Amino acid sequence: MKKLFYIAIMIFFATKVNAQEGTISIDQDAQITQLLDLYKKSLDKNDYYRIQVGFVSNNEKAQEIKSNVEIDFPELPSQIDFDSPTYRIRVGRFKSKLEAERKFNEVRKKYPDAMLLKPKKST
Repeated sequence: MKKLFYIAIMIFFATKVNAQEGTISIDQDAQITQLLDLYKKSLDKNDYYRIQVGFVSNNEKAQEIKSNVEIDFPELPSQIDFDSPTYRIRVGRFKSKLEAERKFNEVRKKYPDAMLLKPKKST
C-alpha cells in the first residue's frame, strides 16, 4: 500500500512540475556584422589555384561530373562555372602552388583531362 501511495505522489508531482521559460536576446554591435561582411568579401577576392576536371556544353553532363567528383574527392569544394556556351567543373581552393600540384596529381589519376588553373592576376 505504501508503494502505491508513493507512486501516486510521484505521478502527481511529475504532472505539476513546470520548466522555466524565458527568452534570450543578444545585442551585437553593428560593426561586428560589417567586419564579417568585409572578411567574406576579402575571401572572395583572394586568388586560389583550382583544378578543372570537366569542360562540357551540357548542364546535365556538368552536374553528373560534379556529382562524381564530390563522391571521388569529398574533401574538395566543387563548383560549376558557366561561361557561355560551356560549363566548367572546378574543384579545390589552394593557396599554394605546391598544395595544388599535389592534389592535381591525385585528381589526374581519376580525371586524365584535368587541368591545374593558376590564380588570376589581381588588377
